[in-house]
Amino acid sequence: MGLFSNKIGLVMGVANDHSIAWAMSEALYAEGAELAFTHLPTPSGERRVKRLLEPHAPKLVLPCDVQNDADIARVFEAVRGVYERLDFLVHSIAFAPPAEIRRPYLDTSRAGWHLAMDISVYSLVAVCREAAPLMPEGGAIVTISYFGGEKVMPGYNVMGVCKAALEHSVRYLAWDLGRERKIRINAISAGPMRTLSSAGISDFDQMRDHAARKSCLNRNVAPAELGTTGLYLLSHLSNGVTGELIHVDCGYSIVGL
Repeated sequence: MGLFSNKIGLVMGVANDHSIAWAMSEALYAEGAELAFTHLPTPSGERRVKRLLEPHAPKLVLPCDVQNDADIARVFEAVRGVYERLDFLVHSIAFAPPAEIRRPYLDTSRAGWHLAMDISVYSLVAVCREAAPLMPEGGAIVTISYFGGEKVMPGYNVMGVCKAALEHSVRYLAWDLGRERKIRINAISAGPMRTLSSAGISDFDQMRDHAARKSCLNRNVAPAELGTTGLYLLSHLSNGVTGELIHVDCGYSIVGL
């Protein structure tokens, strides 16, 4: 029996095998979880994810446009139809137009700011609202952040502001979801990872090199380490933990020099 035997989860945000959401999915599968997935509502997004998931043959793999409330509702209705409930949810969704990330925050366009906040922050609120009725006995939710939400990381720009909003959304959602529904929600602040999202960040390789040199462990975090932290936050092992931001960055965030 695995830690997640007889547990059902929805993973939102797998783009390819480098995704943090995929590292969590592999850890969850290894512990016996039953997983449903959403993917970007594009043909290329569907192809990549379905190819990745083929060995696992999940019952549900659905497109989801997180800017569309009706589309989000459709996904959760499909989950209800197949499983009747959810035990946990992984939210690993963020986007800003690459041109907006590359320009100084001062020069962020109004349209770019709204788009980045909608997809990267409001999507968490929207999916939590739909997931909550499927967790009548309580549940757990995890989302993904980065240190650029706490400190200025040159080159991260508007996405850093989005992560700050995401992290404080977690705290307010912890209150709203916890009092009556007994649903926990936490965020993982991941060290810099080579993902599809990071490809749009200027000087990303330099950011990774700097993080490794500065960190307490003198290296960058491995995907599997993010996966096992996700296991902890989604399992009964963290039943008393909610509204928290857990840094998984080899100690980078605690070093001042």
